[in-house]
Amino acid sequence: MSVLNVNKDNFDTVKASEKTVLLDFYADWCGPCRMVSPLVEQIAEENPQYLIGKINVDKEPELAQKFRVMSIPTLVVIKNGNVVSQSAGARPKAEILAMLKG
Repeated sequence: MSVLNVNKDNFDTVKASEKTVLLDFYADWCGPCRMVSPLVEQIAEENPQYLIGKINVDKEPELAQKFRVMSIPTLVVIKNGNVVSQSAGARPKAEILAMLKG
């Protein structure tokens, strides 16, 4: 499963997913985001039971504001339409997986 580019047009569909959702809020110019991005992509490839999405905060400021993203990268886990976990800053793969497993 590949990483889905999430925007305001497809966000409601993503949020309503029956799968656990991981959202990666990032920007192209952000160094720590570039460190986390390959990990998020690995998790998407290795774990089809999750829906993995990326949100570019420069292109989707409304979504960033909705989740009160103050620094990037910010990772958000949604289950059954509700945010169950949120963390800012680069995280190792094991921590990201632990967030998903709750």
